[in-house]
Amino acid sequence: MKHKRILVAFIVFMLAISLIGCGIDNQLDDIKGKQNKSDSAYQKEVYEPAFGGEIVVPISYIKTFNPLLSSDKSLYYFNKLIYESLFDFDENLNLRKILVEDYKISQDGQTVDIRLKDNVRWHDGHKFTASDVKFTIDVIKYSANDVLYKDMLEAAFKAAKPTDIQHILNVKIIDDLNLQIHFDRAYSNALESLTFPIIPKHQFVEDGIKISKKTYLKALSKDIIPIGTGPYKFSKYDKLKRVELVRNDDWHLGKPYISKIVGKILSDNELAVVSFEAGQLDLTRAEGVDWKKYAQDNKVAIYEYITQKYEFLGFNFKNKLINGEKGLALRKAIAFGINRDNIINKVYLGHATKVDVPIHPNSWLLSQKNAYDYSVDKAKEILNEAGWRDTDNDGILEDENGNKLKIRLLTNSYNPLRLKTANMIIEDLKAIGIEVVPQYDTTIDNIDVETAERQWNNMVDKIRKGDFDLVLLGWELSLLPDLSFAFHSTQIDEGSNFINYKNENMDQLLVKAFRATTRAEKKSIYEEIQKLIVEDLPYVSLFFRNNAILIDDKVKGEIKPIYSNIYNNIDKWFIPKELQEENKKD
Repeated sequence: MKHKRILVAFIVFMLAISLIGCGIDNQLDDIKGKQNKSDSAYQKEVYEPAFGGEIVVPISYIKTFNPLLSSDKSLYYFNKLIYESLFDFDENLNLRKILVEDYKISQDGQTVDIRLKDNVRWHDGHKFTASDVKFTIDVIKYSANDVLYKDMLEAAFKAAKPTDIQHILNVKIIDDLNLQIHFDRAYSNALESLTFPIIPKHQFVEDGIKISKKTYLKALSKDIIPIGTGPYKFSKYDKLKRVELVRNDDWHLGKPYISKIVGKILSDNELAVVSFEAGQLDLTRAEGVDWKKYAQDNKVAIYEYITQKYEFLGFNFKNKLINGEKGLALRKAIAFGINRDNIINKVYLGHATKVDVPIHPNSWLLSQKNAYDYSVDKAKEILNEAGWRDTDNDGILEDENGNKLKIRLLTNSYNPLRLKTANMIIEDLKAIGIEVVPQYDTTIDNIDVETAERQWNNMVDKIRKGDFDLVLLGWELSLLPDLSFAFHSTQIDEGSNFINYKNENMDQLLVKAFRATTRAEKKSIYEEIQKLIVEDLPYVSLFFRNNAILIDDKVKGEIKPIYSNIYNNIDKWFIPKELQEENKKD
């Protein structure tokens, strides 16, 4: 019982796909960054790649080294240096093979034949085989049926959830390098669901010993020594201070340049930024939305990446004003009437990326762009054609019965960025003849945790009761593409389709996308889904928020952070010989 009570404490980070802002919005983590220096200005001197050197990066307090249980974001990224998966996401959110040499999806979409790479070894020298993959899947499937572990895995997994892996019926080992994974149905996210870290079977069970519940519990223990197949391997752990990783010279993708990576344990990202500024770290995630000062510092390089944090304006389809043919005209006018570029520049200081659909701007699935560019004239034209006129010349339109075009806007205004966005939306819509009444506190002076939680709970209560017309919120979208949670009618009762949107065509398309048997079919269906979103406008999509990492300028190479891995391409990073420090950081 004591063991389980300890493990329960890990249920912390990203509980299910939740609204950004649940509890207190972690504004400081949501920064956009850009590599503000052009290649010519930023790197005047050309450096030759060199082996050696070390970098110091921030990590949170370590509750466990087990990659299946660790729910902290910084440790999730850090673990990617140690552990690898069968597949992982690239810059376009498409899949790239990591431990896989080749694969084939069956015609019915229910079986994936996988051939593993033949040159992969675990950090302790054991050969990586199909048995390791099957063992990892079996551990996850076991834990997903245990209430305690299911919650932990839901918090720990950033892409595939245990519920996705539950679609796996069985794994058949053909030989050491070949296996078949059978799913319970045609499942278009089958490959995406195989992005979990693989753990070594031999670490938890000896050859010839029958696997039992005890084996699975051992593999789910918090007290393990990390053994992976990744570019860096665990070296030492100085409790509450630091973790050292050393280069894996036998890595299957080639020897990384940087010799050592030190994870410096810090309480939060704010302290990490302070430590970076003091020269105690070589890398950190940026804080706030104003990192202009770093762009002026020639010792700091800034690299931007687009997150999965998507901001939108949702409509309440229970409201007659919003629904129906005239409601569609109103929704489209609102879409044209909001100056998203102005919001991005003034509120987010340019650190966000405009979209028209809830699909990542770099995604291989994206097909819809620039459908609703800002146009006051177009917005007014749509409203006039739908029968709204300003008959008394007060700037607010009326319908044929003289009723003012007035709507309410709800948001969690303790979030200062969202408050500013809401206020700008109100001004934009006033300019096209719509009076917007705020359903939120218009000031955020002296907001404490208790006040923010109370405000959040009040907002959620209004949403649950349908007591709103427009709602400004955000989703942290899963890396696995599936918009059913937001737009499928079955999700109205579940609560994630809280705008009460119903469209039979949308329901059918979402199911078809889920059951697509090929990636080409999946892309084609997503084009139809996006066309319908743009036409029917259940949401006005605003933008995806961007983050940045700050790196000491001594680190060169192909530095291309992405949301799924800020250490993406780390094997191509290097520190020139002349910049490698003899005195290592404490």
